[in-house]
Amino acid sequence: MKKKLIGLALSAVMLFSALSVPAFAAAHEETTTEEENCFFSSSDETEEEPNSITYVALGDSICSGIGLMNVQYSHNLMGVDVSSNFKGYPETCYVGQVAKSLNLDTDHAINLGLPGAMSKDMVEMVKTGSMAEMNMLSGCQYNYPEFIDYIKSADVISIQLGSNDAFVPTVVAFGEATDWKSEDLASIVLSGNLRGGNQEAEDALNESLKKLDLTRSEKDAIWNLFFSGMSKICEDAYPESTSNLRQIVETVKELNPDAQILIIGATNPVPLLPSWSNYFNKLNSYEKQLAEVYGATYVAIPFAQTELDGHPTVSGHKYIADKIVKAIKAAQ
Repeated sequence: MKKKLIGLALSAVMLFSALSVPAFAAAHEETTTEEENCFFSSSDETEEEPNSITYVALGDSICSGIGLMNVQYSHNLMGVDVSSNFKGYPETCYVGQVAKSLNLDTDHAINLGLPGAMSKDMVEMVKTGSMAEMNMLSGCQYNYPEFIDYIKSADVISIQLGSNDAFVPTVVAFGEATDWKSEDLASIVLSGNLRGGNQEAEDALNESLKKLDLTRSEKDAIWNLFFSGMSKICEDAYPESTSNLRQIVETVKELNPDAQILIIGATNPVPLLPSWSNYFNKLNSYEKQLAEVYGATYVAIPFAQTELDGHPTVSGHKYIADKIVKAIKAAQ
């Protein structure tokens, strides 16, 4: 069942992204601001003092670097073990790029990104360092008591969560609608051929979609999911996400009252779906308010470029990292 969920998650991302990537690219070109252009054109060549702070990043697969080369993980009885990625993360993920900008080694820049984690899972992790039971929707269960020590020892803690609260239930609904026909899309995604955004990638995606060979009832179920089912999923996800995010920030602040807390906003990889756009807009507004209430810093990332698999590109991670570094330096 876990493998089926993993394959299906990949398939769902591909299907949603296929519907939305052209619009996302157009929106990006139309809404890029002068501030963003100035941000990318400027650079700070001043070399930072080595290991002057300890940075800990909490998050999901975006944080961990899924989609990039050299993400460290292994399989175990509870699903996936990513503990080796805490310090062995890809240099190109945003944690690695923050570390490079601030001259931090891997003992001072810790990546606690947990693929598949929903906000309710992170509540457990920051409170106890362990999930009491498997999340049956995502198929993940993590047990890392060292989470607590990492949080307590940090000078800066970033929190990036919320997408999976809507995405994981959508994945399950997509599986049920298609009788779990995910293998064709999953195999082509795992091959890596869809990361690149070129015509070959689009052709491969279209071909894999055709191979799903959906029945009429399955196609009808997918349309129902798009036009009504996902609205209900997002409506249900929002109150749970906001409640859990508040608990996460509250708990982190209790564990380490002196740390700078950064709440990383979300980027919607599927802007053509109104229910998702509404969910992410509301979530970002709430996160900004949450930061104000708890004395944290909200880091908006509206222009983080994503690949067809829904995760940030290397440039997307660089953009997120630059925003984080800017927020850290502003507080020094």
